[in-house]
Amino acid sequence: MVSNPVHGLPFLPGTSFKDLTKTAFHRSQTLGYRNGYAVVRRPTVGIGGDRLQVNQLSQADLDELANKLPILTYGQARQAPPAQFVPAHVAFDKKVFLESQGIELNPPEKMALDPYTELRKQPLRKYVTPTDFDQLKQFLTFDKQVLRFYAIWDDTDSMFGECRTYIIHYYLMDDTVEIREVHERNDGRDPFPLLMNRQRMPKVLVENAKNFPQCVLEISDKEVLEWYTAKDFIVGKPLTILGRTFFIYDCDPFTRQYYQEKFGISDLPRIDMSKKEPPPMKRELPPYNGFGLIEDSAQNCFALIPKAPQKDVIKMLMNENKVLRYLATLESPIPEDNDRRFVLSYFLATDTISIFEPPVRNSGIIGGKYLGRTKVVKPGSSVETPVYYGPSDFFIGAVIEVFGRRFVILDTDDYVLKYMESNAAQYSPEALLSIQNRIRKQEAPAPELDSQQAEEDPGVRDLEALIDTIQKQLKDRPCRDNIREAFQIYDKEASGYVDRETFFKICGSYQIPVDDSLIKELIRMCSHGEDKIDYYNFVRAFSS
Repeated sequence: MVSNPVHGLPFLPGTSFKDLTKTAFHRSQTLGYRNGYAVVRRPTVGIGGDRLQVNQLSQADLDELANKLPILTYGQARQAPPAQFVPAHVAFDKKVFLESQGIELNPPEKMALDPYTELRKQPLRKYVTPTDFDQLKQFLTFDKQVLRFYAIWDDTDSMFGECRTYIIHYYLMDDTVEIREVHERNDGRDPFPLLMNRQRMPKVLVENAKNFPQCVLEISDKEVLEWYTAKDFIVGKPLTILGRTFFIYDCDPFTRQYYQEKFGISDLPRIDMSKKEPPPMKRELPPYNGFGLIEDSAQNCFALIPKAPQKDVIKMLMNENKVLRYLATLESPIPEDNDRRFVLSYFLATDTISIFEPPVRNSGIIGGKYLGRTKVVKPGSSVETPVYYGPSDFFIGAVIEVFGRRFVILDTDDYVLKYMESNAAQYSPEALLSIQNRIRKQEAPAPELDSQQAEEDPGVRDLEALIDTIQKQLKDRPCRDNIREAFQIYDKEASGYVDRETFFKICGSYQIPVDDSLIKELIRMCSHGEDKIDYYNFVRAFSS
């Protein structure tokens, strides 16, 4: 039993005690450096500096004791005398195969062949007189002599193909071919200088080499029946190299001189390969579908993002706010349409037409805008070259066909008469005759029939009488012929009507006495509905 070294008690549970006064619990240093090398030292003390209860001998001492332990017991061992030395040539003298030693050998084998010995067994090389073709002579004669050809590769037949230009070099010194790319500025291609590196090009291969993949086939004279030579490169003839067909269209002066001296070919003209512009294709417009104007529909065929058709700006500026108005009736077999009246307005700035039907009370027909501003094609004109109605087509008695409806012009306003007088050259004699008849009717006295008709229609009689009265009352004041133009500026649809707010605004700007009892009555008689006023009859009282 191990006893407790401190108290002399057995080292058992309950018999060992801790030293409560102990404060150091560090371990001793066992690593260190000597002459720059790390060395291990055996610990001399335990934790906290306590003495170790182990053998304090060093490792070298322990090893020495372990080796000398038999010597201490039995004494020094005696060494056997060394054996007598016998050389190998003496020990194995006159001894041949190994069977005496009990070693079995394989049957004899053939000796390995010596390459040098076999080479000497071959017959001597026979030298043949060289022919006229001498590669060294060719190299020395044609060194730095290169034939230059200009060729194109036309691949436009394939998808995304193009026509590209190349330079083919043929080196006379070793019959090799090189193909260089021709780059242009900003052509969008990587600047690779060569399409094909300098090498000999086979023209005709043997039968076995045709089907063998050339990517792994090393071309030699055994696989090639014929190589490309200088006589195969002729200006004006195609040439197939590595599956691409090149067309030679020109060469340099040295190449022309070489072909003339070598092959007697003097006619090598340059072939013009400039691209010829194809004739412009005629743009055929699709059939007109009837929606909108033909010019607007055609813009969808000219550009991906259609633009508005070009307009005559000078014409629009010169004829701004100039409108020709006509009174028309509808030519229809329906009896109810015979009494309907329409105001046709022709805008000189844009050559467009609008139609307005004045509302009539208790007529059963809702008046208002009949046709918005648009160009109207004449009947019988083709879709490719449409002919639109112009100012010369509108006169008293003319029939205007608008999208299948026929309108007969009955009367015009005073501005139309002045316009036709100032532009008589563009009107037909029939149109001018209708104007003359219109003027004669205005200057002639009213017939009995007109007075009778006025008596039958008291509204018209009262309106005309009121206009005459106002004209007599204002005869000393200057006439305001431009009042009509002021109303036409606000009447975008050329309907002959404006709203009440605009009406009184214009009257105030021209200082028209709207508070006068006669003018109030005229405004009442020209009113249509709650918010519309017929300025066409109103301005008659203030015109000359």
